[in-house]
Amino acid sequence: MTLFSSDNLDIHILLDDVIKQIKDLPTLPAVAQDMLSNLDNEDTSLEAICAKVAEDQSLAAKTLKLANSSFYGTNSKVVTLQQAVSMLGIKNVKNLIRMTILSNSFPVSRCRGFDFEAFWRHSVATAICAELISRTLHMKHDFAFTAGLLHDIGKLVLVTRFPKEYAEVITFQARQDCHLRDAEQAVLGVDHVAAGLILAIHWQFSDAIQDAIRGHHDPDKKDLNSVAAIVHVANSIVHALDLSQTKNDLVPLLSQAAWDTLALTEADYLSIFRETELRFEAMNQILL
Repeated sequence: MTLFSSDNLDIHILLDDVIKQIKDLPTLPAVAQDMLSNLDNEDTSLEAICAKVAEDQSLAAKTLKLANSSFYGTNSKVVTLQQAVSMLGIKNVKNLIRMTILSNSFPVSRCRGFDFEAFWRHSVATAICAELISRTLHMKHDFAFTAGLLHDIGKLVLVTRFPKEYAEVITFQARQDCHLRDAEQAVLGVDHVAAGLILAIHWQFSDAIQDAIRGHHDPDKKDLNSVAAIVHVANSIVHALDLSQTKNDLVPLLSQAAWDTLALTEADYLSIFRETELRFEAMNQILL
């Protein structure tokens, strides 16, 4: 069945097409796999983190740059990785590692109309916001950060593996003034949630991360990990704060059940809004 036609071009992507393209993607490099799989170990020492950062010159440079950023307000220049990691804290360095690994895992596509910088701004901001919500709820922060960072990863699959087809999605969205997921389903018959889940399985992400991807638009589905509700709310907050700086960005519908489940106060949210913007600005200067 033809799902969408533009300029006599029939666009039809089957889920099997997406699966084949993802199977053709390289697995994450060994160092990246090691970093991602071992970062959740709460016993990781400062020395071990320094050693991992030192394996990647680009990551080491970003770590030093972040430590010397105005956000951390240090009075003296940080010149060694040990100083940088000690000042930033292991948690912040782990998050920087995660962001660097994932941003380096996909090449910039030639997809007309897709803004890679806006994509990463939104992903990083959602990760930060999800972590702050999780911290306020006294849950595991690192876990929520990773889930927030990965929630839209399916968009990169579609953009990099089907650039011409995805350009039609962007055109359709602009014409119809609709949400991107609706445009994906109308044009391709496959959306970024399905593509993201396939990638998460291929790269052996945890069940909870898969739930965050599966539920970031539909957190009311049964038997989802609680991180799905956190990422759903964080995603909506970041859209509302317009941190991706995307023209005519639409705020997705917010699940009342997810909002009520978190049960945060107005003061909690105001604090989360402010700190999300401050921390995002610091990360934005380093990564983007």
